[in-house]
Amino acid sequence: MRRLVPLWLLLAMLIVMSGLSNVGVGNELTCVPPPTTGVVNKTPGAVFTVEITFKNTGETEGLWSVNVVFECESWTWKGTPQTLTLKPCSKKTLTWNGTVPTDAPIDTTARLVVYHGDSFTTLNWWIHVISAAELTITNSTVG
Repeated sequence: MRRLVPLWLLLAMLIVMSGLSNVGVGNELTCVPPPTTGVVNKTPGAVFTVEITFKNTGETEGLWSVNVVFECESWTWKGTPQTLTLKPCSKKTLTWNGTVPTDAPIDTTARLVVYHGDSFTTLNWWIHVISAAELTITNSTVG
């Protein structure tokens, strides 16, 4: 029985320490997944809107600087940073309005990245740059 006392004492200390490690957990921000994702076709100079819902998954009120960027090797668009304050478990939707750069090369694709605090999250949204001129066959005959 005397040999089990140190083992029980060690087990009790581990339980107490693991409980203390959760005390004071900071606040964490997550992007709530949008109902749909995908590729949006836009011409150079076309306007677009980005709406993202955020949730504080932490245990305390949090304050973040949040911004969105469409990034690819050929072009980049950056939104205006916004300040977001959320209580624990609270959600809020932020909106950005932008324009595809007029010099964005045709057939390039940029991915949406959300920067929040010292972190970033890539979302499954892309802007595919298409030509403003489109060729459609309206009639054909074969003789």
